[in-house]
Formats: sequence, C-alpha cells, structure tokens
Amino acid sequence: MQLGTFACGDVTVGLAQMIPERHFSSDTDLRRYEALQQMTDVIVRHHTLPELFQDAAERLCCCAGFDFANFSLYDPARDVMVRYFGKELESKGLAREAGVDESLSGRVWREQTPQLYLDLQDIAVPPPGMAAIRECGVRTYCIVPMSTTQKKLGALALGSLRPRNCGPADLRFLGQLADLMALAVENVLTHESLRREKERLSILLDVSTLLSRSKDSLRRVFPEISACLAKAVPHDAAVLNLVDKVKQQASVYAVTGVLFPDFLQVGMTVPLQESVTGRLLEGEARILGRSAMEQLATSPAMRRALGEGFQSLCFVPLTSPRGVWGAFGLGSKQENAFSEADLDVLHRVASELARAVEGDLAQAALQEEQDRLRLLLEVNAALVPNLDLPHSFLAISEYLCKVVAQDFACLCLYDEADQKMRVYAISDPFSVGIAELGATYPIKGSLSGQALLESKVKVYEQAQFADFSDVVEQHLTKHGIESVCCLPLITRNGPVGTLSLASRQTGAFAQKNLGLLQQIASQIAVALDNHRAYAEIAELKDKLTEQKLYLEEEIQSELKFEEIVGESPVLSSVLTQTKIVAPSDATVLVLGETGTGKELIARAIHRMSSRKDASFIKLNCAAIPTGLLESELFGHERGAFTGAISQKIGRLELANHGTLFLDEIGEIPLELQPKLLRVLQDQEFERLGSTRTLKVDIRLIAATNRDLQQSVAHREFRSDLYYRLNVFPIHLPSLRERKTDIPLLVRYFVHMYRRRLKKEIETVPEEVMEALLAWHWPGNIRELENFIERSVILSSGKILHAPLAELRQKSPDTIHGTLESMQREHIVRILRETRGVIAGLHGAAARLGLKRTTLQSRIQRMGISREEYLD
Repeated sequence: MQLGTFACGDVTVGLAQMIPERHFSSDTDLRRYEALQQMTDVIVRHHTLPELFQDAAERLCCCAGFDFANFSLYDPARDVMVRYFGKELESKGLAREAGVDESLSGRVWREQTPQLYLDLQDIAVPPPGMAAIRECGVRTYCIVPMSTTQKKLGALALGSLRPRNCGPADLRFLGQLADLMALAVENVLTHESLRREKERLSILLDVSTLLSRSKDSLRRVFPEISACLAKAVPHDAAVLNLVDKVKQQASVYAVTGVLFPDFLQVGMTVPLQESVTGRLLEGEARILGRSAMEQLATSPAMRRALGEGFQSLCFVPLTSPRGVWGAFGLGSKQENAFSEADLDVLHRVASELARAVEGDLAQAALQEEQDRLRLLLEVNAALVPNLDLPHSFLAISEYLCKVVAQDFACLCLYDEADQKMRVYAISDPFSVGIAELGATYPIKGSLSGQALLESKVKVYEQAQFADFSDVVEQHLTKHGIESVCCLPLITRNGPVGTLSLASRQTGAFAQKNLGLLQQIASQIAVALDNHRAYAEIAELKDKLTEQKLYLEEEIQSELKFEEIVGESPVLSSVLTQTKIVAPSDATVLVLGETGTGKELIARAIHRMSSRKDASFIKLNCAAIPTGLLESELFGHERGAFTGAISQKIGRLELANHGTLFLDEIGEIPLELQPKLLRVLQDQEFERLGSTRTLKVDIRLIAATNRDLQQSVAHREFRSDLYYRLNVFPIHLPSLRERKTDIPLLVRYFVHMYRRRLKKEIETVPEEVMEALLAWHWPGNIRELENFIERSVILSSGKILHAPLAELRQKSPDTIHGTLESMQREHIVRILRETRGVIAGLHGAAARLGLKRTTLQSRIQRMGISREEYLD
C-alpha cells in the first residue's frame, strides 16, 4: 500500500508542476485546464496499464475532441512497439505489435517529435503504418511522444474521422496530455515493478522455506518449487540437470511437468556437447526462443522438446562458491515466454537450488558411505563367526544384491599345484545354473582365471565373451548372461581364488560400485585364507589326535615285539626278502596263517624304508563292521551320514607320506575294493560326503591268512585289486615249519613275562620243551606266546610249570583231516574249556593267541554253533 501511495503522490506532484493555478483568458483554456484535472483523477485510480489506457482513451477523446485514442509503449526486450487500443479500434483488427521503423508511433518515439496529419486522404504515398489507420476511416491523425525527464516510454496517438483544424496550441495541449500520461505510465510501471519484486521476494521466501523445512530431498520437493515459481514465471516444465566433468555428461536430477517421461526422466544422461547444460559451464544464462531452439536441434533432447511443442526455454547455471553444479531450466509452449527480468528471479532461485543440491549430494555421499560401512560390517559379521563359508556365502550374496543387480555368484578356489579353479560355493537364487559345486576348470582360458592371473578386477560384457573359448561363450550365452564381474581374492599369502558375479543385465557392474566390491572381496579373501588355515590346523590337530590314540593303542598291544626272534632257514629267507623290498615303495602282500607275525614283518619293512620317520598306520579290515570300514579308511565330512556329527580323518590321510598296513585285506567288502584300487593306482580319493579330491603319498602293505587266488576264483575278491596287491608277496612260514625256532621263542617269552609278572623263573624243564616241540601250534607264535604267559602265571618257583595236559589231549599223532578241520576242532575244544567265554585274559581268544574279533569271524565262517561247546 505504501508503494501505491508513493506512486500516486508522484503523479500529483508532476501535475502540480505542469498545471499551476492561473487566470484563463478564454473558455478553451479553462476547458483544457479542467480536462487535465479530470485526467489526473482518472490516472491515480489505476495501477495496471490496460485499465489505465482504457479509461484514459475515453477521457482523452472527450476532452480533446477526437474520435479515438491509442497508446504505444516501447518493449526493449524485443525492440517493438506494443499498442493499446481504445474501444473504438478494438474490433478493427489492427496489429498489436509493430517494429519501431514500421510504425508512425515508433518514429515519433525515436525522434521525440510530434507528428500531425490534418487529412490522411490527401497523402498520396502514406508512410509505413499509416495505411492501416487510413483504412479505418481516419482523416486527422496526431501523434505525440510520451516521455519523462529520464526515459522515453512511447507515444500517444489521437485520431478523428473528420478533418480537423489543429494549431500549435492544440499540439501543446496534446503534449501536456502525453506528459501527464507518461508520468502515469511510469507510475504504473514502477508499481508493477515493485509488485513483481514483491512477488519474487515472496517466491524466494517460499522456496527457501520449502527447502529449509522439508525433510525430503530436493528431488521430492522440486514439483512444489516449480508450482511456486510459476506464480511469477509461468512455465510448462522445469528441469534440474547436474554435470559430471570427469565423464563429460549431464544427468537429469529432477524434473516436473514433462509429458514425455519415457525420454526425459530422472537419471537420464546426455553428453555435455549435446546438452544446453554443457553450454552453461562458464556461468552464462540463456533464453532460447523457437529459432534458437531450432539451431540447437542437433541435440536429441532439443529435437524432442521441439516435437512436444515447446517454444521457449530458459536456463540459468547452478552456481555456488564451490563451482558450477549444473543448470536449472524452464520450458514453455508459449513464444517469447521468458524475459530478462525472469532471469533475475531464476538466478536467485538457482542459488537456493545449488545450495540444496550441495546438501543433497553431501547427504547422499554420507548415506552412501554409511551404507558401504554397514554392508561391510554385515559381510564381516557373516564371515567371522561362521566357519561354514559355503553356507554363509548365501547371506553374503544377498548383501551383494544391494550393490549390484547380480543373478548368480560363486566362489572359486585356486589350486596352484594343478593350475585349476574349483567351484567352492554358489549362490544361485534364480536357478541360472552357470556352474556346479565342486566343478574344476583350468585357470587359463577362463574369465575368473584371467582376473586372477592379472590380479585385477575384470568386467566382461557379452561382446567380450568371444575372446575366450567357444565353450565359455556358448555356456554364458545359453544362460542369458550379459555381464560378468570377476574379482581376484588375494592375501599376503598369495592368491586364494576369485569371486565371480553374473547378471542378465547389460552394464550391470558400474565403475562406481567396483571399489566396494573390491573391499568385500578382500574380506572374503581373508576369510578364505583364515578358513583354509583353520582347516589345515584342525586337520593337523585331528591327525595328531588320531595318531596319538593309535600309538597309545599300539603301545598297549602289539609294540611289545621289538624284533623278530628266530634263526631257522625259512625265517632267514623271509627276512632277506624283507631287506630287499624295504627301500623301495613297492606294495607288499604278506601271506601266512594267523599268528605268524605278519604285522611284525610289515613294521620291519617300514623301519627299513625311507618312510621310517613318518607314520605307520594299521587297519584290521576284519575287526571293523562293514558299514564303518569305508569311513574308517577314507574319512568322512560332517553330516555325510546319520551320526556323522563332525569331520573324521581317515587312515589314508593319517598315513600320508608314511606306510599304511591293511591286515586281513581279504575281508574287505567288494563294494570298497574299487575305491582302494583307485588309491593304489592314482594316490587320490574323496572323503565320504565330499566332492573334494585328496591326494596322498602312501606305501601300502597288506596281509591276509586267506587264499586270495581262491577268493578271486569264487568272485569274492577283485582280480585287478589282487594283481595290484601282489607286487611283492612274502609268505610267512607257520610255526610248524620252523620248529627249530621254538626253543628261542620259549626263552624269549619266558624272559619277557617273567620280568613283566615279577617272577623268578630260571629253568624250562626238558619235558616241557619236548612237549612244546611236539605240538603242532595251529595258532602259531601267538598261541605259543599265550601258552607261555599262562605257564609263567601258574609257576611259583624258579622252574616253569606248564599246563601240558592241554597239549596231551590232542597229540599230533591223532590229528587227521584237513588243517581247517583241525583248527575247527581246536577252537571248539578251547571254547568248551572256557565255557564259551571269548574275551578277557582267560578267554578263548587269549588261549588261542587270536584277537577277539578274529576269533568271532572264524567261528562264524566255520559254522561253529553254541550247542557244540555249551551243554
């Protein structure tokens, strides 16, 4: 209101100076004075040009005696004269605008000289702009400039439909009216300028309030900002573009009011050289009309804008103290919709938007960093406590989906010895099926292998698949893969493997995400390295535990024989063969009856071999149930079968770099024999429940009391395994074949058990020795040892008292039939004497010199029923 009052007062002051109080010499002067007073009353009531000119035209015609009046104002932005007509000329179809040199009012405005035409019909060649006036029937036409002391505003034109006789006094009067109108126009323009400035300030305040109070990003409140700005600068569309000088491209950050979202949408990028934004990097604003837009039609965006009917564009740079961020633009479907005055508003709004963009980008960068750290923590949390890395990899793959649009992920381990990659873990939620768990492939010629060889991240698009083998290309193309990203997993200990990601989208692995993927890959590499180290330590620990238990058992059982006792020629021949074969790594098959010392020969071979410092691991194939023999021999993974609650190291692994002794090899089930054959041939196997192939370096010594050739003939033993075992057979003689060694053995056992049982036996009676020499010893040395142990226990003095009655009950002269029938009868007799007790110190197994499990196996094989030895 103060602005309006000031403007009206301004006009009043101007009129007071122009029309001083005086005495009038004629009625004409009085009427003109009154007319000026009336015009003053009209002028001060209006604050818009259309209203002012409409009302003033009527009063001017009335007080000046003309039929119509019109006003022309100069528009410096377009260099044209803009006309305002009274009611009399509204319907005449006269042009609203005209060039300065194409109109009478334009020349008057420029020259500031009134023009008076008393009768237009008398002018043979009318000047430019007069023809249209004359066609309206105008005869007398007077044009006077409208100017203030500071500015040339336009021109006032009055016309009469009949000729009039106007003199200098009339021109002076019209000049006074024009000066009065000039002041009024200046007042309205000042008022309008102040009103617009107020609107602009209000808009800036609203924009600032929106940006400061909104918790949403600039992108979300941008439509509200556009609607607010449209009050002062009408437009049909608004866009906010950001520039990336490194990538030389402009991207749409926010857009509103655009009717073709399929083309101009958030995130769309355009090369800088093809965009208007690129032309604003130097900080210059631009107003583009239709013709200027057509000149830039080489840009696809500009061609689309023209096609959508946009006639005007206005762009201002987004600048802040830190530089130019991009551009803020408006589009309109009206021609010449934007003026220089609009640029000032847009510059101010753009400054607010630039600060908001800075804040958004800073917040986005902070949020991205927080998300990155959160993701790394989640990956770390999934890796650290979980030793089952293949299982935790599924969770890691889900985290990776937050970074890139991957459809398939896998971990491959690098086997330096074989120069191969092995698929260790897979995440395939969409059943892409690129790779299978446990599959291996050469490092050379593969996508992931290339990344590991070059020790850098490799991103492949479909066109690059052809650089590899046809199999790789066809395999990936078959599954619809468009992009692959391979990240090498490398630690300070060297290469571990690769993390490979695949996507059915083109360009799925952007450069900006590779840094984060590398950090995740580094965590996985360390976890794999730790997992591998833990597995090796756990495996070594398990091996040591197994070896400790095994050695403890050996110490308690069979290690009491420190050397082989005997001097007979047949034994000497066996020992000679043992010395010959021991230095080699040849497989040895030790044959002989039960109790002949097959394990002692096996140990002697081991002690004399190059593997003497490594482990000697033994396994009695007849002593372990068939269902557990495979697990005992090859080991198993956790969960391989019911009850497999933990991983078990098999005897083959325990014997790595050492010797494996398989006793009772003839008892091994047929279904296990091919696996054992593979170990002998290739020195490799898999644990139960595992697809990982393990390599071992072992020497095998097998022993049996069975006739393996007969077992092969009866299809109870594989011929190929038999030939692989029978590389160097050693036949151990029975005690019956080396009776000259019995006295040495008797003295050896007496001395050993005398010391162990703290007896003072010094003499073995001759009759005892004769009885021992006469006995056929079906249980061989073990039976003799057990007999001597019982004798030592029964002896109380310095003479050995042996229970010879046991031997007399079945003398050699009365033995008939086959060896097996004699063994059967002997077992039945001992079972009767022990009342069926097999185990224990005084059980049948101890008296026969057999292991409990061996005796049980023989009882079953020979068909001995309980009724035969129990009443």
